[in-house]
Amino acid sequence: MSYNLTEVQDWIANDPSEADRGELTALLERAENGDPDAAAELSDRFAGTLQFGTAGLRGAMAAGPNRMNRAVVRRAAAGLVRYLLEKVGDDALLVIGNDARYHSREFAEDTAAIAAAAGIRALIMPRELPTPLLAYAVQHLGADAGVMVTASHNPARDNGYKVYLGGRCADQFGQGVQLVPPADADIAALIAAAPAAGDIPLADTYGAIGEDVIDSYVSETAALVPAMYSRDLKIVYTAMHGVGTPIMRRIFSEAGFENVIEVAEQCTPDPDFPTVPFPNPEELGALDLAKELAASVDADIVIASDPDADRCSAAVPEHGTWRQLSGDEIGSLLGEYLAGGAVLEPGTPTFASSIVSSRMLEQIATSHGLAYQATLTGFKWIARTPHIAYGYEEAIGFCVNPGAVRDKDGLSAGILLAVLASKLRDQGSDLLGELDRLYTKHGVYLSGPVTVRVDDLSIIPATMAKVRTTPPTTLAGSPVARVWDLSEGSDALPATDGIAWFTDAHDRVIIRPSGTEPKVKCYLEVYLPAGSDLQATKAEAAARLEQFKEDVSAALVL
Repeated sequence: MSYNLTEVQDWIANDPSEADRGELTALLERAENGDPDAAAELSDRFAGTLQFGTAGLRGAMAAGPNRMNRAVVRRAAAGLVRYLLEKVGDDALLVIGNDARYHSREFAEDTAAIAAAAGIRALIMPRELPTPLLAYAVQHLGADAGVMVTASHNPARDNGYKVYLGGRCADQFGQGVQLVPPADADIAALIAAAPAAGDIPLADTYGAIGEDVIDSYVSETAALVPAMYSRDLKIVYTAMHGVGTPIMRRIFSEAGFENVIEVAEQCTPDPDFPTVPFPNPEELGALDLAKELAASVDADIVIASDPDADRCSAAVPEHGTWRQLSGDEIGSLLGEYLAGGAVLEPGTPTFASSIVSSRMLEQIATSHGLAYQATLTGFKWIARTPHIAYGYEEAIGFCVNPGAVRDKDGLSAGILLAVLASKLRDQGSDLLGELDRLYTKHGVYLSGPVTVRVDDLSIIPATMAKVRTTPPTTLAGSPVARVWDLSEGSDALPATDGIAWFTDAHDRVIIRPSGTEPKVKCYLEVYLPAGSDLQATKAEAAARLEQFKEDVSAALVL
């Protein structure tokens, strides 16, 4: 692979960032002087343009068209603004937010300045704030689109550009939801046609989202908590070095939870994420500091937000240690709690979850007389479910108040976990006891992942080809009864790159490439009827899940 010298020089000439121009100039000089590493790096950075899709933009921050930087963001903003002008007109409203990662604010300000220069209304959040606040603002203000500059829980080197559509750019059930086809392709085409970054006009001024919007979100989220339960629960909270602390602190207080102890090392924004190599609450070890603090203060629960606070995790005491709940366990618990009071008009209140999440939510919804819908992976699909009352995905994403935030929201999920834990304690139970009650009623559903992370991206399509052409005949001792190729689509689901295997024992695995990271992800679930001895059934299910993981891992080997 080699770079085009003229292309590199043109990019440098039009790059609006002095630092990025200097970085590329130095890299080019090294490459031209015969440094093979510099030449390879330059070739990679100019191998193409960072692609805009249903996840918006996401990638490592560095100079060049195949990275996240001001030049790439300015062209993305110009394409989005052109889309709004064509779709709506010059009275379109765009709202913009950002987290605390490196360059997030300048990316957000550039977007606002480009929108204002093109003549549309642009309102930017007054400071670094969680993603759910931006999603809330899209609906609350009736905006035609929203941009959130965040890489969520990705490593520190990354940043991203997430786009929501609303107002006149979305139908009834897509208001304030992340974009899906064909809008992503339409915007991508306009980005490709945008001028060089240095030629895109910027305005000197633009508007700001008022504190009243932030106050409204806090009050509306705190109001989800009913008055009848106690508030003396001892909570340990961590923001994972992100932006969740100030808003979560206000929600806890307004809802009446004052006994909250913050993980000091992780509750101030820090874009280097110094205490966790990978700032995702799901990752092994990510909650270690929170668990240690919880043990030392004899807390009742750990509640964690990821860096942009759109995801929520939790840990609870169990047999003298602390156990982190899985996304499926939290999803089932919140679903059961919300099912009793789910009301949404018009239409039947509907629960939704991604096809890779636990099948227990469908059982919970049905038992309460509610509708259920399975969707493709991602909240861009979950949140646009008609008449949605609650939705979740196993990757610790929960939409508990879709009338306010039609996306995953780790802040509202966190406060509902707190009130559920309080309710159960008042009744002499706890979250683990409630899970056992659900298992007794619906059967034991245990889920777990198998992940193949790759350096060579060619391994991903090769792996998907293998699982399509040579599926195993048995998994965890049970014959594979059905193979479902998700790329063929169906009346219920659009086509997507994935394959599902179902066994006679009612176990299931779905295999798909990650949409945001270089890996193949497998979502496993085993099922057993509860039986007369629940603990024995859980142990049997856990053993079968481990065997299931081994068999699926073997089936992936090329």
